[in-house]
Amino acid sequence: MDMRLSNKTALVTGSTKGIGKAIAIELAREGVDVWINGRDEAETNRIVEEIKARFPATSPQGAAADLTNKQQLEALFERLPQVDIVVNNAGIYEIMAYEDVGHEVWERYFRTNVLAANDLCKYYLPKMLSNGYGRILFIASEEALMPSGQMPQYAMTKSMLLSLTKSLSKLTAGTEVTVNSILPGPTLSENVYRIIDQLYSDEAIPFAEKEKRFMAANLPQSEIQRFIRPSEIGRLAAFVCSPDASAFKGSPIRMDGGMVPTIF
Repeated sequence: MDMRLSNKTALVTGSTKGIGKAIAIELAREGVDVWINGRDEAETNRIVEEIKARFPATSPQGAAADLTNKQQLEALFERLPQVDIVVNNAGIYEIMAYEDVGHEVWERYFRTNVLAANDLCKYYLPKMLSNGYGRILFIASEEALMPSGQMPQYAMTKSMLLSLTKSLSKLTAGTEVTVNSILPGPTLSENVYRIIDQLYSDEAIPFAEKEKRFMAANLPQSEIQRFIRPSEIGRLAAFVCSPDASAFKGSPIRMDGGMVPTIF
């Protein structure tokens, strides 16, 4: 399927692994010149080379930067003053009891998961509106709609992203600029793979069986009873960023594997 994205430019934050990397790969598959972002410059450059080898018709670039650092963010803007697509994927998470979440933790999560993304929007959205085309996509989570209580500091930021999506979308009325969110459910990132594999390291069974046992014991509400693959989210993200998805405006698009039990 040709998504008509050839020669577009995209900045994908937190794209050296997991969902972010998968989105960058799928955009590159569609002919997009992707800018890979991460805090580690060597790792960022490694992913750039990987994408360049896989999709030689594109021109991936490295955008190593800590997006919470004002100086590094301004340096990124100087290098990349115009962009067609911004995918706000970078974020932090960890399981924490509410009573252990101190003020500094709340601030760090807000600064990293919300304000850094908002800074990119404040810079690039006006340019997209002026150019007459653009896509901004936030990667949220099912935790935004159905907080588990296991990481309240994370769920709070993901709910904020949904509100920000709708607020910014209002500014794009009547234009070919869109702002949307994808809400993935439990996803098989590299870290999750290692955790599940280690949990059943004493048993000589294939990973698929380990995954099946873990889901049944820990996430029985999942209707697919497996982890979502990053590539699945990547393909959805590429479509939402395409011209064919222009009717999605301020939409929270669920890809949660049936985790959220409500009809909305």
